[in-house]
Amino acid sequence: MARLLLLGMSALDAIYRVPAIPTTPMKVLATSFSECGGGMAANASVAVARLGGEAHYWGRLGDDALGDRILADLAREGVDVGAVRRVRDCVSPSAAILIADDGERLLCTYNDPRLGADPSWLPLARVAGFDAVMVDVRWPEGAAAVLDAARDAGKLAVFDGDVGPVDALLDLARRATHVAFSELGLARATGTADPGEGLRRMAPLTPAWIGVTLGADGFLWRDGDRERRVAAPPVKAVDTLGAGDVWHGAFTLALAEGMDIDAAARFANAAAALKCTRFGGRSGAPRRDEVVAALAAG
Repeated sequence: MARLLLLGMSALDAIYRVPAIPTTPMKVLATSFSECGGGMAANASVAVARLGGEAHYWGRLGDDALGDRILADLAREGVDVGAVRRVRDCVSPSAAILIADDGERLLCTYNDPRLGADPSWLPLARVAGFDAVMVDVRWPEGAAAVLDAARDAGKLAVFDGDVGPVDALLDLARRATHVAFSELGLARATGTADPGEGLRRMAPLTPAWIGVTLGADGFLWRDGDRERRVAAPPVKAVDTLGAGDVWHGAFTLALAEGMDIDAAARFANAAAALKCTRFGGRSGAPRRDEVVAALAAG
């Protein structure tokens, strides 16, 4: 069983189903409501655990009842949360999320600045004991420390390059062995909305392997001077919330298990596609047997 360390954001999501995303200020009557854990790295850790990996989540939470719920939810999924730091007098992260009938979403998140940026408390000596690490962009200082420790130990060091500060995106991309951007994250980092051109601009800026997730259009990556693409399985999306996080968890696990890039991307595409067919954020993350069956069905 591959051992993975995932560092970054965890939160509690309040999810409202609505007919459409509002474009002007108004009152909206939700058609359903649910709560579940959220946050990029936390969602990825749940995906890893459900797909058969040993997931360890590192991050920061407030010393409050909300943080208790977040940790309990991760622990129920089989994620090791023993290294999570609880910060006194801080509010744990949360999000209010609208999910439209077409599967698209609108998020309003809160991350207490009093959680602090200092990564000196991280048990970096333990990084060498993992097969791979994956970090998100929400805590750049912690992500940089873990990526550096992983590379020093000769481990896979994967960066989820979602939307964030440009300086942080570029810095963390340089420290990783593998970078999988979101489409918007790559556009933010490179100044172009064209994914192929974005990868071309990024290539000289990092020694890492680079690719970009494109939702229903699959996954695009650089293979030397060439572009390669793996198509996404066609599905009817009912909720895209957490799909990118599931993708990154599945992709990192697949690499840690020895799959090549093409196989890892197909595995991750299948996992993310299955998640999109289910309402409820990361609660819709699939199990390993479901992904295997989906791949076998073509």
